[in-house]
Amino acid sequence: MKIIAIGRNYAKHAKEMNSSVAEEPIVFMKPDTALLRNNDPFYYPEFSKEIHHEVEIVVKINKVGKHIQEEFAHKYYNEIGIGIDFTARDIQRLHKEKGLPWEKAKSFDHSAAIGKFIDKSKFNDLNNLNFSLDINNKTVQAGNSKDMIFSIDNLIAHVSKYFTLKIGDLIYTGTPEGVSEVKIGDRLVAKIENEILLDFEIK
Repeated sequence: MKIIAIGRNYAKHAKEMNSSVAEEPIVFMKPDTALLRNNDPFYYPEFSKEIHHEVEIVVKINKVGKHIQEEFAHKYYNEIGIGIDFTARDIQRLHKEKGLPWEKAKSFDHSAAIGKFIDKSKFNDLNNLNFSLDINNKTVQAGNSKDMIFSIDNLIAHVSKYFTLKIGDLIYTGTPEGVSEVKIGDRLVAKIENEILLDFEIK
């Protein structure tokens, strides 16, 4: 399986990062070793002093597809979940300045926390989903999928032009505004429509 992540898919997040709004999806990849499952703790890596949280709706692909048309994209996933894209912001900043790739900042071990998945039929409208991240019982990020620049189905269509999608692949669909640092001792709780799907600690 592979992890496909989307950058700057919410305009307000692009603004807080002093970045332009993307004209097409910004795509990067994480290896399967980036996954952090089962509410296991996230251990702060020694190579960074500035790890940021980015809460995201995650789509799990359920059949093989290539060059998928947007109107048929809904047939390629049955479940959605929530995840955290951890970013070593200090390393990312340095690499941006030098025009280097982001993998060290975005794709390190356990940089993709993933929670439980829910059958998408539970929701009336996937383009109007509330989701949030609380740290130490305080909401730090709150978003709605209606604010995505590129919708879930649009992302599947776009990504499948370049990469064959396979069963079990995950698409992290981008984060809303409110990203900030995590610290050792923090407890992170992520929800979709107030249902807790991810709950773990930083150690």
